[in-house]
Amino acid sequence: MAKNNKEPMSLEEAGRKGGEATAKNHDKDFYQEIGQKGGEATAKNHDKDFYQEIGQKGGEATAENHGKEFYQEIGRKGGEATSENHDKDFYQEIGQKGGEATSENHDKEFYREIGRKGGEATSENHDKDFYEEIGQKGGESRSKQRNND
Repeated sequence: MAKNNKEPMSLEEAGRKGGEATAKNHDKDFYQEIGQKGGEATAKNHDKDFYQEIGQKGGEATAENHGKEFYQEIGRKGGEATSENHDKDFYQEIGQKGGEATSENHDKEFYREIGRKGGEATSENHDKDFYEEIGQKGGESRSKQRNND
């Protein structure tokens, strides 16, 4: 912070003051517009590798600064926001696209491994009653399918 009017302001203080002044004079639409323009300009000058690299760096920095609870909370909030704006067809479509993309990039061994890990995680978190309930639901579903065929 500048001690008196004769001493120059630090870059940090000048940036802070400029940001505060801008925030007082502009609304959400302003920031959305300049963000979109910046994104478009950046996209013209960079390729996929650039975005993968900065995404990885950002992810690593975020992981160093936040624990499991942080990710659970943002995941919960993102899920709620997404579910408010999309219907069942949306989820079916993105699920299909994700499945297709994944199948193009992985072999049978990959699916065996994730299936094994998922089974282990599920068995650690659920008891016999859980398996009886999902087994009953699966049986009811198959019965309905046979009756419709």
